[in-house]
Amino acid sequence: MNKENKLIPGLPSGFEDRWNKKLLLKKRLLRVIEKNFIKYGFDPLETPSFEISENIGSFLAEDENNPMSDVFTFDDGEKNITLRYDLSSPLARFVAQNNQELPSIYKRYAIQNVFRNEKSGNARYREFTQADCDIVGNVNPAQANAELCNLISNTLVDCGLKKDQFTINVSNRKIVQGLIEDLKIEKDKQIKVMRAIDKLDKPGFGLKGVEELLKKERKDKSGAITKGANLSDVQASKILNFLRIKDLKELKKNFKNPVTQEGIEELEELFEVLNFGNYSDQVKTNFTIVRGLDYYDGFCVETNLNFKAKNIKGKEVDIGSICSGGQYNKLISRFKGVDIPGTGVSIGVDRLLFAMMQLNQIEVDIQNPVIVCVMDEKYLKNYYEILDNLRKNNINSEIFLDSKKNLGKQLNYANKRECPVAVICGENEFKDNKITLKNLLGAKGENNQITFPKENLINEIKKFI
Repeated sequence: MNKENKLIPGLPSGFEDRWNKKLLLKKRLLRVIEKNFIKYGFDPLETPSFEISENIGSFLAEDENNPMSDVFTFDDGEKNITLRYDLSSPLARFVAQNNQELPSIYKRYAIQNVFRNEKSGNARYREFTQADCDIVGNVNPAQANAELCNLISNTLVDCGLKKDQFTINVSNRKIVQGLIEDLKIEKDKQIKVMRAIDKLDKPGFGLKGVEELLKKERKDKSGAITKGANLSDVQASKILNFLRIKDLKELKKNFKNPVTQEGIEELEELFEVLNFGNYSDQVKTNFTIVRGLDYYDGFCVETNLNFKAKNIKGKEVDIGSICSGGQYNKLISRFKGVDIPGTGVSIGVDRLLFAMMQLNQIEVDIQNPVIVCVMDEKYLKNYYEILDNLRKNNINSEIFLDSKKNLGKQLNYANKRECPVAVICGENEFKDNKITLKNLLGAKGENNQITFPKENLINEIKKFI
């Protein structure tokens, strides 16, 4: 291949390679998350990457003319298939298929990649890992949702965040639904109104951005136009006044719609149960949270970081919620024809990873291998005996794989790999039944090399790793 035809390596926007410390930290987070899901009584579920498109539905897209614009869909002969964009739709399909075999209250967790064909940037990816847990069945909503809030707090603290570094914001969609009823907003406009309200705390929006989405249209910095809900000035003004209220008592006093009052009472019951646990101080009310997906119909939650993360250019950015979800009563009825209530939350693992990579408070245990150098090919059998002894004692280790390279090049390789120790044995060591270790992480100029009897290998090497 000539120079002009060489491929330029790269990835599509919204996709990312993860390796070394970043991948090790992600694996650590995943272990902690899964351990907590199991501790709270959730059972694992794994579903395929593809679902039949009509089963997925169109919950995400804001483009009315292309309701499946935010998903990756492919022609599979008689039916189209779609890469899953969340873990809730596959759960709904699974429960509908297997309802008779499942317990009356089904608590499941799933940790898998999801795919979204949307604009990327600032910890928004087109492929990313979600960690979900859901409770499906007839339960006391206050207890179930309090359990989810406790799980979020417990898990994030165990992941390494301090309590003052995140806040769990809760609301109830019925509060806004009652307001919409009072304002007599047409049904075809309601989801747009919900999505506009949900964007209040999103970067670049605020009350002005929400007002534009409630009225005719909003133009962002790039010039892209989002059509609004076309509400009247009076309707938009009353919604904006509602968004300024922060206190639950004030809300209860000023909004008397029965649906709104029901949502307020459900929040009060939630906090009553939360007070029985250890994490109630982490949970605050935020009535602007309604969740953009239209299958939510009650309790809503978004967990936000209380510090700014930085993008690759060093600019502070708001990465949004790291754990969100809510209550749904009709998601599964699309398949069953019978309402089976559910509630759940989803941790955006890669978004959490993006933020935690910037904190110095979290250490990753990187266990780079001990390197066994090959000084003389005729002793290869002896080097492999040393290697086998190290691995039998659960010490990460490798042998240099090119015996023709001199010691300098082998040590250069070991330094680039950040190996802590090199085993350097030549004819004298094998004749005297001894082993020489070189501390590769020691300060330059110090005597970083020791020789000792072969039987002391494991005890000596553990001093360096």
